[in-house]
Amino acid sequence: MLQRLGRWLRAAGYDTVIETQGRRDYELLKQALAEQRYLITRDRELNEYRRAPGTVILLECERLDDCVAELGRHLDINWLHQPFVRCMVCNTPLTDSRPQNLDALPERLKASLDTAFYCPACQKVYWEGSHVNRMRRQLEAWRDGCFNN
Repeated sequence: MLQRLGRWLRAAGYDTVIETQGRRDYELLKQALAEQRYLITRDRELNEYRRAPGTVILLECERLDDCVAELGRHLDINWLHQPFVRCMVCNTPLTDSRPQNLDALPERLKASLDTAFYCPACQKVYWEGSHVNRMRRQLEAWRDGCFNN
């Protein structure tokens, strides 16, 4: 339900698991408790489990900016916590890229890269392009309490 919000939490540097398997509510809650994580959801039934209080954060938002604002009322989120240190796909911490990690990139891009980062789990390469600047501006806006309502 809240996959976009989860990806933005990853972009901010938070260790964020995003459920994509459609697992049962109790399994999700059990994992959150075992890993000492918050379980952010729009599913009201999850909030009814006995062990949910303090773990489940129920959001009623539809739009991303509304979700960011609502989550901020529940948790002290620093949207510039550690930006761009986690893989946006699999959540693994990124490492500095080695030359062999860049083999799949176009030559013109490799020649212009000052730094690049690499996900050792899914082998994705990240670099600071214009998309990172746009994302950083969005994170700064949320940090400053600016929403596009």
